[in-house]
Amino acid sequence: CRPLHPLVRDEIYSIGREAVVNAFRHSHAKGIEVEVAYDENSLRILVRDDGCGIDPQVLTMGREGHWGLSGMRERAGHIAAKLRVLSRPGTGTEVHLFVPGDIAFEVESPISTSNGNREDQ
Repeated sequence: CRPLHPLVRDEIYSIGREAVVNAFRHSHAKGIEVEVAYDENSLRILVRDDGCGIDPQVLTMGREGHWGLSGMRERAGHIAAKLRVLSRPGTGTEVHLFVPGDIAFEVESPISTSNGNREDQ
């Protein structure tokens, strides 16, 4: 288990939270699923609902006065992540977030002793 880089963790949390909040507020879904998967090469989050979907114009341009989708895209850009939102009216919505492992996870540093020397020397 490797810890997430703190700044990246905060952006991932904000994107995932926004996706879940949007599904609860706007989709009228009967079910909402959240999947989190990771390995050494990536961290992936999927938020899926079976609701009413997003109007294509809102999906492209966002909703005036709302920062949900555009804010998620901006946050993903800040951390060099890929965000994909798939939706059609009446079919539900899927929000996919992909963060490369070299960005998502903290770099492991060698353990050092109290005198500043590395233990493996």
